[in-house]
Amino acid sequence: MVVIDFHFHVAKYHMWKPWVHEYMRSINPKIYKDFNAFMTPKNILKLLDSEGIDFAVLLAENAPLTTGVVENEFIVEFCHESERLIPFASINPVADSNPSETLVKLVKDYGMKGLKLLPPYQHFYPNDAAIYKLYEKAQELEIPVVFHTGTSIFQKARLKYANPLHLDDVAVDFPDLTIVQAHGGRSLWYDTALFLVKRHKNVYIDISGLPPQNLLKYFPDLEKIADKVIFGSDWPGVSSIRKNIEVILKLPLKEEAKRKIVGENAKKILRL
Repeated sequence: MVVIDFHFHVAKYHMWKPWVHEYMRSINPKIYKDFNAFMTPKNILKLLDSEGIDFAVLLAENAPLTTGVVENEFIVEFCHESERLIPFASINPVADSNPSETLVKLVKDYGMKGLKLLPPYQHFYPNDAAIYKLYEKAQELEIPVVFHTGTSIFQKARLKYANPLHLDDVAVDFPDLTIVQAHGGRSLWYDTALFLVKRHKNVYIDISGLPPQNLLKYFPDLEKIADKVIFGSDWPGVSSIRKNIEVILKLPLKEEAKRKIVGENAKKILRL
């Protein structure tokens, strides 16, 4: 059984805002004995081995207003250590004068395999027509786009941008674009995220940041949409990835559904 963590964060200390570190330290204090020394490719690969993870998607983060900036170049260099580490780009479509051109460079020259956008952190509506050229280019490049959806506790985040309903327009206008709803509309919009998955062939949910023991409460039809659900840990915002996976594997779901959620769906999207 392949296990893929589709939502994984790395950074050097200066890249994240103090309130991000405050939260991460409360969840995962062991890495704060020497944060920068821990955040190396070799240590992360050891962590993946200990947690039973075959591949991890490492996310760049361009959100200077809210959480910080984890540069695309840093993520690319980090992932050079192993093919098990998969680099996803981050672009700020509000600040970038030509985001579609930037995306082409990041994918074709840097080898990044997907794009992460953070509407509540970057302060834009995902269905803003001004951003459509970026989606058009992502669709053309055949890469998945991950959107932060749902709540956030971080300073200066604006939740009005995090409603997954805005992604309905994107999915209608770009039917061949793979769209991943990170956090599944967390807290406020589980039903909306679920409906979008049912409605659109290329819309998925990643369950990062959600207590796995509550998944059937949040998504009662989880088994019916097992083809559209992707495991992610949101590490280091979780203390044990392995325990979360073990909880998922104990849910009253068919074994095939569990295999899809913990790895097979991500493997298909990533074309591994």
